[in-house]
Amino acid sequence: MTTYQITTELTTNKKQKMTVDQLGFGQIFTDHMFVMDYTAGQGWHDARIIPYQPLSLDPSAMVFHYGQTVFEGLKAFVTAENEVLLFRPDRNFKRLNASNDRLCIPTIDEELALEALKQLVIVDREWIPNAPGTSLYIRPFIIATEPYLGVSPSKKYQFIIIMSPVGSYYKEGINPVKILVEQHYVRAVVGGTGEAKTGGNYASSLKGQELASKEGYSQTLWLDGKENRYVEEVGSMNIFFKINGKVITPALNGSILSGITRDSMIQVLKSKNIPVEERQIAFEEVLEAAKAGTLEEAFGTGTAAVISPIGEFKWQDEKIIVNNGEIGEVTQTLYETLTGIQNGTIEDAFGWTIKL
Repeated sequence: MTTYQITTELTTNKKQKMTVDQLGFGQIFTDHMFVMDYTAGQGWHDARIIPYQPLSLDPSAMVFHYGQTVFEGLKAFVTAENEVLLFRPDRNFKRLNASNDRLCIPTIDEELALEALKQLVIVDREWIPNAPGTSLYIRPFIIATEPYLGVSPSKKYQFIIIMSPVGSYYKEGINPVKILVEQHYVRAVVGGTGEAKTGGNYASSLKGQELASKEGYSQTLWLDGKENRYVEEVGSMNIFFKINGKVITPALNGSILSGITRDSMIQVLKSKNIPVEERQIAFEEVLEAAKAGTLEEAFGTGTAAVISPIGEFKWQDEKIIVNNGEIGEVTQTLYETLTGIQNGTIEDAFGWTIKL
């Protein structure tokens, strides 16, 4: 078994913990962070856990100018027996390396990354909230740090993991959200970076999100960048529709993020013998189903929100109400099953959780 050298420097100035009702999302951070450096010719080196602190970067660091950065998001949970569970972290690091490849960033040792994550969670274990609906959100990311103004892959990088105790991602909680279908802007195109988890994808989605917020909607539903017809994903989630008894989600086509929660939901659906299909779906088909009364449910999935039922779409000047604006039976079942596996109240028949 490989032994990894990860040094640990504990903080001498611990932060004050927040109460459960003070937890938002991504606003409070734990006492420590993991950092590892990359230098061309040397590879990844100097793996360390250190007190959470600001980064010191040269103003010409390439991440600021050319956007070479990737990230992931996953969670840790505390069970009723006070055990710590990680949910599918191996898939996150596998996807991180896929993003690295697309952005010309050196791949990381996935086993080392997982060991570093485990050690960091153990060091900051007391930060994991245990109230229903709460968790420890974990953000691994890589940035290009070489001080150089030139359009080429950086020769230096940092791999960092930070963590944040969180409550519900949406203020609505598990209640249905409202989604605006974007008609003008596009998020990504096939052949671009849509399937990579990189900051630029999210920066390009901000204008749509801004417009949606102005109209009172929680998120934007993005359509394909070529014909502006086919459903792709919501700003921070993959999307599913239940039409006439069958659950449909857009097939991964190179411009849609391969969501780990998406994959988990598909497996749960199959295990419960609920028909599920991955294919191209035009929003007109969703609209027609709504008019025919066969659009039964819609929901988004992602690490941050887990699952968000959708109660309304706005398409052009038309409002489409889904299931009377209420959470559907399948959506509720999926939420209870996945969160139950994550927090240890339901047996993990899939082998997804890792116990620390």
